[in-house]
Amino acid sequence: MNELVKLLDENLEYISHEIQDDKIYIYVQSDREETVCPYCGETSIWIHSRYLRKYQDLPIQGNKVAIILNNRKFFCKNSECSHKTFAERFDFAKRNATKTDRLQEEILNISLNLSSLSASEYLKGSVCDVGKSTICNLLKKR
Repeated sequence: MNELVKLLDENLEYISHEIQDDKIYIYVQSDREETVCPYCGETSIWIHSRYLRKYQDLPIQGNKVAIILNNRKFFCKNSECSHKTFAERFDFAKRNATKTDRLQEEILNISLNLSSLSASEYLKGSVCDVGKSTICNLLKKR
């Protein structure tokens, strides 16, 4: 399972997983010793707090997948930085996203050939939980 998690981001470490109904929950955390402030570029090792983030990802064997990330917030010790704290970021999803980039691409690929309502119904069946308004917003951003 760790190899699958590393495909998302090489800095992620597999913790555990559980299967409930038609969903697979994969729990992960960062294995970085330090991270870079996205606002000023300063390296930090001082952890402020931790919180859980949930991302929908591509299905595995017909089961919907949720990545549960134990994300960390860090202090930025650069006195000239505009932010005192910042959250750790990863390459597999945008800053405030709830879906991985690869899942968003799959949603877009499917919705190009269907109406938003039809695509939503199809995707809810076996890929992910997504509404027609989310599909429309993704198509607008494209």
